[in-house]
Amino acid sequence: MKRSPGELALVLHTHMPYVLGHGTWPFGEEWLWEAMATCYLPLLDVLGEGAPLTLSLTPVLCEQLADPAVPERFTAFLRDVRRETHAKDVAGCREAGKAAFAAELERAAEDYERALARFEALGGDLLGALAPHASWTSAATHAVLPLLATDAGVRLQLAGGIASHRERFGGWAGGFWLPECAHAGWLDPLLEEAGVRATCIDLTDVHGHGAAAQLAPLATEDGPLLVPIDRATMELAWSEDGYPAHPAYRDYHAFTVHHHRVWRNDGATYDRAAALAQVRAHAADFVARTIERIEAGAAALGRPALVVCALDTELLGHWWYEGLDWLAAVIEEAERRGLALAPLDEALARHEPAPAPPGGLPTTTWGTPRDLSTWEGPRVADLAWRARAAELRTLAAPNGHRPSPAALRELQLLQSSDWAFQVTRELAGPYPRERFEGHLARLQAALAA
Repeated sequence: MKRSPGELALVLHTHMPYVLGHGTWPFGEEWLWEAMATCYLPLLDVLGEGAPLTLSLTPVLCEQLADPAVPERFTAFLRDVRRETHAKDVAGCREAGKAAFAAELERAAEDYERALARFEALGGDLLGALAPHASWTSAATHAVLPLLATDAGVRLQLAGGIASHRERFGGWAGGFWLPECAHAGWLDPLLEEAGVRATCIDLTDVHGHGAAAQLAPLATEDGPLLVPIDRATMELAWSEDGYPAHPAYRDYHAFTVHHHRVWRNDGATYDRAAALAQVRAHAADFVARTIERIEAGAAALGRPALVVCALDTELLGHWWYEGLDWLAAVIEEAERRGLALAPLDEALARHEPAPAPPGGLPTTTWGTPRDLSTWEGPRVADLAWRARAAELRTLAAPNGHRPSPAALRELQLLQSSDWAFQVTRELAGPYPRERFEGHLARLQAALAA
């Protein structure tokens, strides 16, 4: 079988803001429970088959999954909330003569029953089940590092994230996910100092969308390998017109009375068999296009090409209901078609890096647009500046005063990228600003103590 002149690295970045004890419905803990039930637990089926993926787990997510209160609260959500809400929707649909809706709701309810059975079979230790597959870490609380005010603040986020990973998983090979892919050249020496060997960045607007230069890692003088993610490949699965928008797939945005989903994207009642048939077609399309991308890139570069397709793990199974089925089908189709698929760390050992552009690289993110505006634009500029001021007050204290552990924890939670992201995207009403204000108030109290 002819093999492609290069390889594909699928990178799954797994993150959830710290929501334990901070709200339930509609914003707060239920985000974590839904992600566990619809994404993290089903993902184990794909990982258990030996899928050659790169899995990044953020320390703030790991801390939540390891919390001793999670098993009881998660299983209560599945038993007491999801069972009841599905049952109520089923009854309502039958009374209204909507038998097709009722049947689909009964089928979908089994997703949560399977999650419950899987979780109980693990003894409630989801993090332990994910541990053998977790190779990359991230900043302690998913802070946008280029927006931090001090080197000390960056070091705190790096050291916290790396130490957490080593403590939980027993080692670390140097793979580090920059939150929001936010990179600035001044971070490179700090990353190198922390032991970071490789990290992903978004150079779409630097090299150009679809450019062959996206398919080669970069070496800098001051830091780790910089690995461009390939939006031309990623957008097949993650864009407004990508695979999840197909008419056959389940509509994420339309809800029943009790917030369940029974419609396809085209408005018809969801048909699971038709959706799975489309999954197989899209997996075949993805692999074929990736092979073409590798072949064209290798020809242009004069050496093997490395396609890095990085996705938020929560896209698969949660946002895109069929996403994990698609991922499993991609792995199977890649084997059938001779597309080399490898964990990113292993792939990097086979690809000689190109030198970084002279004069350095601009600050970039994978936000929209690919700059820092999602986290410091007009809607959230006050959050960015107040977080920086709080960082300076905490870490630049006079007379060698050392901030307390409580102050450092609240500072790092304040710095999470999630609050500004949710405000900018208008995703969670007043919740993100309330969270920001709460962490800031607790930080100020800790500093005054």
